[in-house]
Amino acid sequence: MQPSLALQDDQEHLPSLLATDAKELSYQLQQHQAKIFPPLSQKTIRTFSPAEAAAFIGIGEGYLRQVAADGHGPDPLANGRRLYSATDMDRIRRVLDERNGTPKYVPARRPGEKLQIVSVMNFKGGSGKTTTAAHLAQFMALRGYRVLAVDLDPQASLSALFGHQPEFDVGEGETIYGAIRYEDPRPIADIVRATYTPNLHLIPGNLELMEFEHETPKAMASGTAETMFFARIGEVLTEIESLYDVVVIDCPPQLGFLTMSALCAATSVLITVHPQMLDVMSMSQFLTMTSELMSVVEKAGGRTSYDWMRYLVTRFEPNDGPQSQMTGFMRAIFGNRMLHNAMVKSTAVADAGVTKQTLYEVERSQFTRGTYDRALESLNLVNGEIEAHIRSTWGRK
Repeated sequence: MQPSLALQDDQEHLPSLLATDAKELSYQLQQHQAKIFPPLSQKTIRTFSPAEAAAFIGIGEGYLRQVAADGHGPDPLANGRRLYSATDMDRIRRVLDERNGTPKYVPARRPGEKLQIVSVMNFKGGSGKTTTAAHLAQFMALRGYRVLAVDLDPQASLSALFGHQPEFDVGEGETIYGAIRYEDPRPIADIVRATYTPNLHLIPGNLELMEFEHETPKAMASGTAETMFFARIGEVLTEIESLYDVVVIDCPPQLGFLTMSALCAATSVLITVHPQMLDVMSMSQFLTMTSELMSVVEKAGGRTSYDWMRYLVTRFEPNDGPQSQMTGFMRAIFGNRMLHNAMVKSTAVADAGVTKQTLYEVERSQFTRGTYDRALESLNLVNGEIEAHIRSTWGRK
């Protein structure tokens, strides 16, 4: 007698359980969000000290004080100290360029300089990919570049960090899928959103991005797609490329059609890696699969050459002997394809993430000073090195 396929009393129906848990978790997250950020509140970028502002603008602190004293900075506080907003820094850049008569401090692209599209990727979750993309995009915006962040990950952690909760704030067709879908695509300009950080715009993500993974095989089988899947992201970005200097794409943690399209759109690639044996072994498989798939895409006409490709060590613990050995092992293999600086593991970054903030948003006073300063120094060194690669591509110093 065959065993019954009917659900036994002591068995659990997985689809029902998952649906119930998802609904309850979504509700509780919404309540938690309301406690952290009341319904009428909006996320804001903090103000910066004179030392921080001078570094972002690219001048000495003494020169900044002089410019502010000339009436081009914010009004001093009651204690005589000045704090600078991102808008203040943009205004000072313009003033300095007007004084000098040359475009030195406003870093926008100049004629002949192409849009830089940086795809941040890794096959394995937990590599710090989204944290890296978020801080890079925000750093470049604070440096004065016009930045577009694109969230390609259906989990949409980048969107949440930038104040757009995927379950509540992102509707149908409001991710990049709305612009690259095979039927009735939307203009990408209708999807781009402003953020609370001046110079930084966002194309958010949510679960609908998975539709591209489902629809692409059908479109390929039917032969109805006018543009191949791997060219679709690059094609829609050309519609708005004059508005931006840098695009940062947070790729999903799997090698699907979205990731391949992001790779073909990119001018440069940043691969994050956690320096642990299992992670590096996983990356070895990831690199092999990527190489094989990109060869197929190349034969079909996809772009596979880049201005630069670099590996970034993330969540690095300098006092961890095995991690230091693994990092040295990778540097011996990859040479100058490794970024010189590593993203140091820090409780400051993790604690900021609890309230869905980046380290550029949280106040220093919330943390132990040394912990915060070390984490911020690490972020700035990594992001400054990436900025140098972008400027070098443009032929700038």
